[in-house]
Amino acid sequence: MFPLADVNRPLRPPVVVKALVAVNAAVFLFEMLASPAAREAMISTYGFVPQLFWADPLGEGYRLLTSQFLHGGPGHVLGNLWFLWVFGDNVEDRLGRGRFLLFYLVGGVLAALAQGVFDAGSSTPMIGASGAISAVLGAYWKMFPNARVLTLAWLFLPITFYLPAGFYLGYWALLQFLSALFGGGNVAFWAHLGGFVWGWAALRYGLFAAAAPPWRRG
Repeated sequence: MFPLADVNRPLRPPVVVKALVAVNAAVFLFEMLASPAAREAMISTYGFVPQLFWADPLGEGYRLLTSQFLHGGPGHVLGNLWFLWVFGDNVEDRLGRGRFLLFYLVGGVLAALAQGVFDAGSSTPMIGASGAISAVLGAYWKMFPNARVLTLAWLFLPITFYLPAGFYLGYWALLQFLSALFGGGNVAFWAHLGGFVWGWAALRYGLFAAAAPPWRRG
């Protein structure tokens, strides 16, 4: 199932979401324009490598941030940014722009650390914004469980229907958990789960307070 849109309009324009989409797209374009050797060097230098991080957390800690802005291919970046576009505007609206940016980046860092804990010996660079975006999904799950999500599915033919966000995102989180337990190839499912749990917990326990609603003209 794939989310097409949510029926949940924000009051403020999603400035930070648009900026994050633009930055990730620009970095990916830079990756694509680089030579294969230069691209491999970029990923090796800025991707998160659990084995290197645990050997030297201070020296390798910068990768927790830089890895969030690299992607492995068009499907990877488009899928991530689409989820951010669909669900991020309402979370930004509720938290406020500055808090949302901090929440997003911290979510990406904690997601990478979660993957690092469960795959500590890996020497393969982990890249992508999915951990940070999973944090956005966790926050959305907490704040807007009854919002309707227009969903695309394939049952012999493509069909669309509405699901409550609580059901859709709960189903998504369950898939991540099962994939993490039973093996998910080269996908960092523990990072997805770590980000999702952080996003939910940050709102559940008041680690990020909601911003004041915007003024409206009478």
